[in-house]
Amino acid sequence: MREDYCLGIESSADDFGVGIISFNGEVLANVNDVYIPERGGIHPREASRHHAMIASKVISEAFRRAGIKPKEIEVVAFSQGPGLGPCLRVGATVARALSSYLNKPLVGVNHCLAHIEIGKMVSKAIDPVTLYVSGGNTIVAAFEAKRYRVFGETLDIAIGNCLDVFAREAGLKPLSNKPLGAMVEELASRGKVFVRLPYTVKGMDMSFSGLLTAAVNIMREGKYSLEDLCFSLQEVAFSMLTEVTERALAHTEKPEVLLTGGVAANKRLQTMLKIMSDEHGARFCVVPREYATDNGAMIAWTGVLCYKFGMTIPIERSFVKMRWRLDEVEVPWVRTQNM
Repeated sequence: MREDYCLGIESSADDFGVGIISFNGEVLANVNDVYIPERGGIHPREASRHHAMIASKVISEAFRRAGIKPKEIEVVAFSQGPGLGPCLRVGATVARALSSYLNKPLVGVNHCLAHIEIGKMVSKAIDPVTLYVSGGNTIVAAFEAKRYRVFGETLDIAIGNCLDVFAREAGLKPLSNKPLGAMVEELASRGKVFVRLPYTVKGMDMSFSGLLTAAVNIMREGKYSLEDLCFSLQEVAFSMLTEVTERALAHTEKPEVLLTGGVAANKRLQTMLKIMSDEHGARFCVVPREYATDNGAMIAWTGVLCYKFGMTIPIERSFVKMRWRLDEVEVPWVRTQNM
């Protein structure tokens, strides 16, 4: 019996990823190549050049690992937004070329939605409150009336960006096998003194810019060790995230809590959310590390879901959407505990 496959391309920020997944959820390949700037944060133009240079190599490697030929692909999906314009456009261009060459349907996937759907697939979660935390996004969401509704989000910078900027200000440099967030987590595990920092939750939304500024200013004063500041920064930021997630859980009475996105790999954040979930009788689910950061498999799987419900787009209308919100997307495949 012939198996159907979807190829997904992720290029919203510093990762260029290609995933190949079967329509029944088997991941055949998930290949990533990360742009690491020599200094500072992500430079969109430089990152897009990186993506363009390595795209063919990553695609070839994905097919090699999957053990299938391009003609066996049934549908091509790509991250259409939100994200950095130059980076998104590289992935979209590659996806259009493949779709046209193979004469296969094209699906534009919402990047935030993909993080939720891959998390649900691998953890078997059905109807969770989701905390999606990454370098570019911080969102608390849950499904209601055909869409994922945003119950809380950051008012300024994302938690991943907050941790990364603090790490760069501290002189840390990312490695291929250890991003800045992981370095902060490692230093925090050795911290012993709690430093008072701004805790800013406004209604159901959070603000991390004041927290970051205060932490950087205190670090420059040199009164506390870097370990203590990393520890304190994490405790305050993660407490804010846990508070808002708990409020959403109490309001919706969902049976599960799902942690997804790049910052989901942080063990301290996992511990705090697990304790909170247990207190509410909700099952705690967390995305495995290989699917936590941006990756092609999450785009491929969400592409499968969209394709099954006829959500394809013609090439001439496949423009990227840099500010495409999660709650703008209808998700007809979702079934909740109340349906």
